[in-house]
Amino acid sequence: MPQDVTPAQHPSAASGGRPSRTVRPRRYLMCSPVHFDVVYSINPWMEPAKPTDTALAVAQWERLRSLYLGLGHEVELIEPVPGLPDMVFAANGATVVDGKVLSARFRHAERADEGPAYADWFRAHGYEVHDAEHTNEGEGDYLVTGERILAGTGFRTDRRSHAEAEGFLGLPTVTLELVDPRFYHLDTALAVLDNEEVMYYPAAFTPQSRRTLRELYPDAIEATEEDAVVFGLNAVSDGRHVLLPEQATHLIDALWSRGFVPIGVDLSELLKSGGSSKCCTLEIRDRERGAAA
Repeated sequence: MPQDVTPAQHPSAASGGRPSRTVRPRRYLMCSPVHFDVVYSINPWMEPAKPTDTALAVAQWERLRSLYLGLGHEVELIEPVPGLPDMVFAANGATVVDGKVLSARFRHAERADEGPAYADWFRAHGYEVHDAEHTNEGEGDYLVTGERILAGTGFRTDRRSHAEAEGFLGLPTVTLELVDPRFYHLDTALAVLDNEEVMYYPAAFTPQSRRTLRELYPDAIEATEEDAVVFGLNAVSDGRHVLLPEQATHLIDALWSRGFVPIGVDLSELLKSGGSSKCCTLEIRDRERGAAA
């Protein structure tokens, strides 16, 4: 699908009755992939023997950043650290709710130094940072909705960290267990679209977690395996626009029918390390204006 397609150009628009969606301006933190490479393997997507093109990764990432800016969002940048090739995946670096920052504590030694690097950025910018006791990989496994935090576990984030996040960030957590190693973070198997609307790939979860998702989100969009393996669920939504891989055609059609505007992106180079739009994007949720200090 063309990246600049308008709702009126999509076949589903002709049927009418599409819900009206409202953009909520967002503030994101991103990290340029100037040091990107695949030099180790900590997930099924990473194959160090395959060549990578850092210049192409940077160009694809710049396109994503430009799309955010063009949609009216604010993008902050953190300085990439040499020797941390996966630092581009900013979503893993922390979780931010109401101006409070829960630091990441990575499971694998290869990424361990990313947590302190992101925590230092937030401290330098005046945020309250809680250094995590238990392993968690930021928004890779913590997805914030309007009323709760959907908290992933199974491969990277320690289940005990869910209570830690709930206590510090002040939102109830709902534990969701992943079972397919291809979808090792929650943000590869589920995307938050708007407050209490989500899309997800059922087979990535245990039967109990699937029941939980059906109870919480009976009208959720369910992805196909074809959507999931092209990282169609590693998507970013601002309440109206949804940035996701253009190969996720079933999801794109479903999003149009629900009133969203999908925007296709190409992050194929970064996918060699198991990441796409959401992995590159950490949302900075500041304290609501007018809230008590």
